[in-house]
Amino acid sequence: MQSHDRQMPIMEHLIELRNRLTWAVLALFITFGVCYYFVEDIYGFLVRPLADIMGPDRRMIYTALTEVFFTYVKVSFFAACFVSAPVFLGQFWAFVAPGLYKNERSAFMPFLFATPVLFLMGGALVYYLIMPLAWKFFLSFEQAGGAANLAIQLEAKVGEYLSLVMKLIFAFGLCFQLPVLLTLMARAGIVTADGLARRRKYAIVIAFGFAAVLTPPDLISQIGLGIPIIILYEISIVMARVSERKRAKANAEDDEDEDDEDEAESDDGEEAQASTGTTMATAQESVDAQGEAAASYDDGQSSLTRSSDDDGDAPKLSGPSNNDDGEDDFNNAR
Repeated sequence: MQSHDRQMPIMEHLIELRNRLTWAVLALFITFGVCYYFVEDIYGFLVRPLADIMGPDRRMIYTALTEVFFTYVKVSFFAACFVSAPVFLGQFWAFVAPGLYKNERSAFMPFLFATPVLFLMGGALVYYLIMPLAWKFFLSFEQAGGAANLAIQLEAKVGEYLSLVMKLIFAFGLCFQLPVLLTLMARAGIVTADGLARRRKYAIVIAFGFAAVLTPPDLISQIGLGIPIIILYEISIVMARVSERKRAKANAEDDEDEDDEDEAESDDGEEAQASTGTTMATAQESVDAQGEAAASYDDGQSSLTRSSDDDGDAPKLSGPSNNDDGEDDFNNAR
């Protein structure tokens, strides 16, 4: 977390989350109203692949009284979710970003932009390539009537067609998020590029099994989804390798920075030790000088003491003193 950010209590986090969700839901409702206003154009866009194959003289039917209304509501909601996705992602990023470090934000930001772009690519693939091929395959089962049999003709229902189209677009858009998911897992250290490469054969089986569940029961849709999943898996391996190289380079730079810090600390320690040694040597020299001065003083005191002793032991000269003269005068007086 940034150094200038303060630690927020849990209640403020919940209030912040509520505000972000409020803006996201408000954007969803606004776009829903706009999309419902253009719902016939949006539904016509979704029906165009089928209409181009069936021709202008064909029709679609609905068998329930409310089927068309709820179909239009679903179309509007589906389009509103797609249009308001940038607002939702922006609010999500505004809530999460303050709790991330700078390098984490720079690492996560590309995936935030890649998610809607990859979903759009998956939807475009299914709309412009898979749906025309699949619809042509299904319409090939129509038969013209004759004397011996009845005609078999498609009468597509409005609600069923929309459900099938939404299922295909959602399946392809979701599968196109595979590089984002695996690259994030590789950055987190959960998976490795070598591990993904070793499990490639299992990934192929899982990809076609996943495609069989999400698509209609025809080979065109299953192969059309299974092959892109495998290609995206290979792209994910390449991106995982790139992510591992970047992470190894960052770790190497961190190790170099730590080594430089350790060397700087050791140099500082050596300089401190040298400074301490110099100080101790200076102090020792001062102590030695004081000892020499004390010894010199003691020698001077000893020589003065010896000189005093020599003066006390020196012989005195004999001769008449004042006392002797007094005694002689006293004797003479007697």
